[in-house]
Amino acid sequence: MENKVQEIIEQQVLTVAKAVEDKIDEEISALDRLDDDDIEALRERRLQQMKKMAEKRNRWISLGHGDYTEIPVEKEFFSIVKASERVVCHFYRDNWPCKVMDKHLALLAKRHIETRFVKLNAEKSPFLAEKLKIVVLPTLALVKNAKVEDYVVGFDQLGGTDDFSTDELEERLAKSNVIIFEGESSLNSSKSKAATRNVRQSTRADSSDSD
Repeated sequence: MENKVQEIIEQQVLTVAKAVEDKIDEEISALDRLDDDDIEALRERRLQQMKKMAEKRNRWISLGHGDYTEIPVEKEFFSIVKASERVVCHFYRDNWPCKVMDKHLALLAKRHIETRFVKLNAEKSPFLAEKLKIVVLPTLALVKNAKVEDYVVGFDQLGGTDDFSTDELEERLAKSNVIIFEGESSLNSSKSKAATRNVRQSTRADSSDSD
């Protein structure tokens, strides 16, 4: 019985390997059939893609992407979420948990230029706080196409403590598709991950522990 099972497994492995090999052969043959005009067309298409990405990147930078900034008055929130497709807005107050969140978001703003990262003092933004039902601080409002799609409230979704890593927060934001997350990307080098694993290692200032 065991020999029969082993034979079936080996046959399945061989079948998969053969399919992969056939696919690779097919792609190699397709490349061999390309003439100079085809290669030039592919090169031109790639150049256009790179040009569009560069233009998009420049537009993001002009809108403030790449930096974690504070919104000075709550009415500016509306123009920001209309201008950028993806926005993470941190509703905060001057306490320790919010400062922890600040440090993580500052790192992620550099890592994910496709998303605008901002903060807004909840105590100075009564209209938005009431409209968006902001009670616990910190709260992250995750905005896509000018609509709040999701929230990260406090640290409950991040392990329930303030010693969560930047990567854990990154993965949580990716679940709501407010950032483009590709796992081990070139932007997330091992050196960078080691440096950002736990931002709480910096000197802890006097602050309150809860909202």
